[in-house]
Amino acid sequence: MAKPKKSKNEEQKPDNSEAVVKHQKLCLSIDMEKRRIYGYTELEIIVPENGIVGLHADNLAIESVTVDGEPAHFEVFPHYLNLDNGDRWCSVSTATSAADAAGSVYLSSLERELVPNLLIMCSKSAKPDGERQGPIELGNESQPSAESTQNLKMVRIEYWVEKAETGIHFDHNVLHTDNQIRRARCWFPCMDDNLQHCSYDLEFTVACNFVAVSSGTLLYQVLSKEDPPRKTYVYKLNVPVAARWISLAVAPFEIVPDRHNALLSHICLPTNLSKLQNTLGFFHSAFSYYEEYLSASFPFGCYAQVFIAPEMAISSLSLGASMSIFSSQLLFDEKVIDQTIETRIKLAYALSRQWFGVYITPEAPTDDWLLDGLAGFLTDSFVKRFLGNNEARYRRYKANCAVCGADDSGATALCSSASSKDLYGTQCFGFYGKIRSWKSVAVLQMLEKQMGPESFRKILQVIVVRAQDTSRPLRTLSTKEFRHFANKVGNLERPFLKEFFPRWVGSCGCPVLKMGFSYNKRKNMIELAVLRGCTARPDPTAAFSNANPDSEKREGDVGWPGMMSIRVHELDGMYDHPILPMAGDSWQLLEIQCHSKLAAKRFQKPRKGLKPDGSDDNGDSVPALDTRSNSDSPLLWLRADPEMEYLAEIHFNQPVQMWVNQLEKDKDVVAQAQAIAMLEALPQQSFSIINALNNFLTDTKAFWRIRIEAAFALAMTASEETDWAGLLHLIKFYKSRRFDPDIGLPKPNDFHDFQEYFVLEVIPLAIATVRTADKKSPREAVEFILQLLKYNDNNGNFYSDVFWLAALVQSIGELEFGQQTIIYLSSLLKRLDRLLHFDRLMPSYNGILTISCIRSLTQIAIKLSEFVPLDRVIELIQPFRTFKAVWQVRVEAGRALLDLEFQSAGIDAALTLFIKYLNEESSLRGQVKLGVHALRLCQMRTGSDPDNDVKSDTLVALLRLLESPMSFNNITLRHHFFCILQVLARRAPTLFGAPRDETLRMGHAETCSELKNIFAALVKQSKPPEPSLEALDLERDGDGDGSVFPEASQARDVLSNGHALTKAINIAEPDGLLVPEANREADTHLGDNEQRNRVAELGEKTPSNSREQMKPVAELLHDNLVVAEASKENDSVSNGLERKKPVFRFKVKHSAASSRAEDPDNAILERSQDGHADAERGASSSVSVDAPQKIVAETFSTGNQNLEDVNSSHDVGSRVTASIGSAKLAADDVKELQCTADSSKVYVVSPPGDHISTSIVKDDHLEMMISNKYASLKSLTRDKKKDKKQHKEKKKRKRDEQKGHRNDPEHLERKRLKKEKKRKEKELSKLMSDEAKASSSVELQRKKGIPTGISRDEQASQVEHERTNYDSETRSGGTGGEGKAPPVGSDRKKDDAGSGASAQPNPPGETSGAKVVIKPLDSSVNATQSSSSHRLKIKIKKRTLEKPS
Repeated sequence: MAKPKKSKNEEQKPDNSEAVVKHQKLCLSIDMEKRRIYGYTELEIIVPENGIVGLHADNLAIESVTVDGEPAHFEVFPHYLNLDNGDRWCSVSTATSAADAAGSVYLSSLERELVPNLLIMCSKSAKPDGERQGPIELGNESQPSAESTQNLKMVRIEYWVEKAETGIHFDHNVLHTDNQIRRARCWFPCMDDNLQHCSYDLEFTVACNFVAVSSGTLLYQVLSKEDPPRKTYVYKLNVPVAARWISLAVAPFEIVPDRHNALLSHICLPTNLSKLQNTLGFFHSAFSYYEEYLSASFPFGCYAQVFIAPEMAISSLSLGASMSIFSSQLLFDEKVIDQTIETRIKLAYALSRQWFGVYITPEAPTDDWLLDGLAGFLTDSFVKRFLGNNEARYRRYKANCAVCGADDSGATALCSSASSKDLYGTQCFGFYGKIRSWKSVAVLQMLEKQMGPESFRKILQVIVVRAQDTSRPLRTLSTKEFRHFANKVGNLERPFLKEFFPRWVGSCGCPVLKMGFSYNKRKNMIELAVLRGCTARPDPTAAFSNANPDSEKREGDVGWPGMMSIRVHELDGMYDHPILPMAGDSWQLLEIQCHSKLAAKRFQKPRKGLKPDGSDDNGDSVPALDTRSNSDSPLLWLRADPEMEYLAEIHFNQPVQMWVNQLEKDKDVVAQAQAIAMLEALPQQSFSIINALNNFLTDTKAFWRIRIEAAFALAMTASEETDWAGLLHLIKFYKSRRFDPDIGLPKPNDFHDFQEYFVLEVIPLAIATVRTADKKSPREAVEFILQLLKYNDNNGNFYSDVFWLAALVQSIGELEFGQQTIIYLSSLLKRLDRLLHFDRLMPSYNGILTISCIRSLTQIAIKLSEFVPLDRVIELIQPFRTFKAVWQVRVEAGRALLDLEFQSAGIDAALTLFIKYLNEESSLRGQVKLGVHALRLCQMRTGSDPDNDVKSDTLVALLRLLESPMSFNNITLRHHFFCILQVLARRAPTLFGAPRDETLRMGHAETCSELKNIFAALVKQSKPPEPSLEALDLERDGDGDGSVFPEASQARDVLSNGHALTKAINIAEPDGLLVPEANREADTHLGDNEQRNRVAELGEKTPSNSREQMKPVAELLHDNLVVAEASKENDSVSNGLERKKPVFRFKVKHSAASSRAEDPDNAILERSQDGHADAERGASSSVSVDAPQKIVAETFSTGNQNLEDVNSSHDVGSRVTASIGSAKLAADDVKELQCTADSSKVYVVSPPGDHISTSIVKDDHLEMMISNKYASLKSLTRDKKKDKKQHKEKKKRKRDEQKGHRNDPEHLERKRLKKEKKRKEKELSKLMSDEAKASSSVELQRKKGIPTGISRDEQASQVEHERTNYDSETRSGGTGGEGKAPPVGSDRKKDDAGSGASAQPNPPGETSGAKVVIKPLDSSVNATQSSSSHRLKIKIKKRTLEKPS
């Protein structure tokens, strides 16, 4: 059973950073004159274990970042970089290659936007972080609450908006946000993720003559004492929302409080005040209705509607929490009729989205359809309540028809990852976005039909009440939870839901039912034949790897759950028969029993004529008999799915008379619309059909939208065969309503009857669609339209006739001129010119009249291109492209010019002109409309070869636009660029199904992890050295300043002022995230809690004084990031880099019981000291400190060493491991400290060809270093007091054990072997020291020119012989005592001195090795001291990292 989740704490941590924002404060100061935005934001964040917080910030100049009041390291990796590489698209030559490149570029940019690009290091220092992270990882499961409390930090970011062109915009004296997907980051740093919700405190300081409107409740206003004074608006939003829903609008607004509801505020610019008051008079009714329907109060406490100029808005609606920003194009005054319905529906939809979409959010991208559908369902309920049931059913019928016609591919699957999550939010754009929205509402309405309206309403109420529960951390809704509610609250059976959701929600396609029937008079039954199908194409995306898997099984399994009803209208009444299963065989025959049994007797009576009054009775029954399709059947008409219970495409075949009966007698608007559509599509028209359509047109009781359809159907029936009856009926109907019968001219306009107004408005347009046999307009039609234009009179009419005139002008564009009608063209053009001049002097509402004139002129020019010069029309339209024109007019002029260019020069020239107009268009919404029109032109083009009609230069120009700043600023336009390139390649205009190369792409989580690793390495280099390491002094030949890490110090000096870097990563691929490039002489170690010792080679060597450069990081994270895998050693260093100077690193690790030196998984933490600045610097030495395994005793003898490591000698590079082991490992809390020195290129003084002599030499520096650093190494152990107490307990246990072993022969033998081994060890140490002295003496003699007495080969042989003997002895001694390793007892002596390593440069061309000086073990140390002292073990490992050049 699917049950709703009770808690979603895990969901609160998105994949991008694993941090959680609990609260955010945003304080901005806005200077409208200088167009500057600056301020700060404070975020309360639960920091993840790695200490790195990832935020989103684009187009922002970050000045400083503090964590709990202290400066913090941070880096900004811009998501966008304007690339200018002329050779980048040299391989693009065809539309197919351009489409593939567009998919790659588009997907890359979408994926980059998911990655947080402002990384902040929230840990205070390296050492406390290291001490804290160990226990946290071990106790992560047991103390989650303590971890959260410990990691809650206050992050303050001071910044200013660098470019107010994305996400937030300045337009004249208006500032507003646009709420585009993933663009909130462009005006304040945030976690721009739909799953990250938090409350907000908002403060905006503006000039005193401006009003700042934002999300939340206005607490108060503060007037400053500045000159001139400024005002601060303080808002508070207690309801946690995503950052995307924070909105802001600043302008000299006029605020109109709602007279009926104090929670509502309507805001606009002063010029639109009267329109605002007229438009929103109804809104309180919609607001109250939603609260009543959902049985809950508005979640945000207040609601504001802001209206700005249409050229400023990117769309007609921008949603925000507790506020919505609309285009003022929706406002209208009391004289405008046509805009009323659309405006009310748009405002009601925006209000419903506040409930479902902003307040209650989808749990995952695959649940977006559910919230969108619920908002649409709530809007439909408003339409039904306030605009009528006919309006609601008609709109739903039209939407269902559109969905069935377009639901043919996986792009319309609602809850599929391939069509939602993998599209990164682009599924809501364009044509497919609208289809998905309509389909979402249709699916929910199907569920409502199954469970009943009240049950469905209860589900919505339960969802809202659950969201208002303050104990729930998130107010999300998933498809799985809604399915659970449908079962528990809606009482739908689980088997039905189990089949319903995968079929309707998880896959694409709608059922197609083709039905026909015959009446069996003998059985009085209807035999119904059904042919089932699906709108989805077979394997619509089989060519692509990410095809919808459901499409593969659709061919063999055609069917949907449920039973469809067949409604039979008989003489005795109406009967519903739910007998048609939605699933089953592709062909099926059903039988339906009829109820009218007396029909047969009634049919026989007139034929007999037995009674004298029978003729009269028969005469009375003639109308009834005529309504039947057949004199032998009692059927009037049949309907399938009369209540629209299913989203299906139905083709029903019945006699013409039955369709006429359905049109005349059925009161359902859907039935009437279906009948008109079928009668219009009949190949042969009869007078009965024309009369039926005319009767319906003249019926004032019929719904006006169906009457309009009847008018267009009449125009389609007009032909010479019917003596133009349809045309004559239309003209007669119009004249009967609008003409004066005495003078035969139109009467002055009177629009008080709105339904008649809407019907009469489209009559001229319907008449203009009438065609003769030669596809030309009849002369009567042209004369009638010219007469209406000539005698239009609006004097005395209260309402505006702008839409009325616009419809007349549009009808001119629909005319087709022939030889008989071309004479009227000049008169029509003069009327158009006159209207254009009139509208220029007195602009109409939203420029409607001018727009209609431009459209008609364009249509006439295209149709009469042989007679009308296109250049003349272009010169006439071109002036409307100026910025002085109204925005809508300017855009329409651009569309018209694109149409003319497409008609005259083809698609390539049209796209070139489109690119030019885009660069000239300043408004974002105008750019989008031009993009939509260009996409339509691409779909209209013809030609069999798509690769020859568009030039490669045009394709490259479109690709550059796809990754241009224009696309980044306008994500809807970017999507249209991509769709244009796909359509040119004969593909669907959607990202679904676009070819993807998964091998070249890195997932979101991997990209985010790699970016954090890079940032962690960059931060480590800028941290000062730990106090324990500052005393470390490695003296090198030629380096007399005493500095251990001079280059690291320089790097810290450069990075001390903030986040600037001085080196750059050399990346070959151009597009990607931007990172300040890493120092090419830096060994960047990418530390991670899960993966350690990963070393990234970040490019080649560059001069140290190079300036800061910015390069994309996407390539670094994908193809060009070379990561050396951790070898089976304790440390790994990057190879292939030129090393110059030694650097030490400390790493804390848990050593394994079996082999500490060979198990890389033992490490739980890597602390890299100056990890960024020391790359490619020289001998890099890593000092590793191992925490011991408990109750495990190990033998610390040279006999256990790897002889291959000891005896190995290479030309370059060596690895030296020094282990300082505790004498009491049997205790629980004693640590072993292991020092590992890795050196790559260490140049030392050695005789030519002598490798062995340089392996081990005596050097006092290592001894001194170990002695000085013993205290700092000891500081890395656990609690000293606890260790001391445990040491005492161990000594006591040892003494007890020794008493029992005094007489044990085995123990005595092990003790003897151990002493013998120590003696051998001392001898070997002395031998090695003597050999090293001899090597130094030989080298000195060689330099002075004195010949040596022994050759290098002899020296090597002598040392090898001694070493072999020593090895055999130690191995034989180590196997004594029954093969058991001797226990570490108190008799084992520890050395209180250390050892060190130094590196000296070699002369050019000479080999290098490692010099390690071993101080002989001091055996005079008593046994009591061994419990606290340590014994030194030297393990020498040499590894060649790079051959010297």
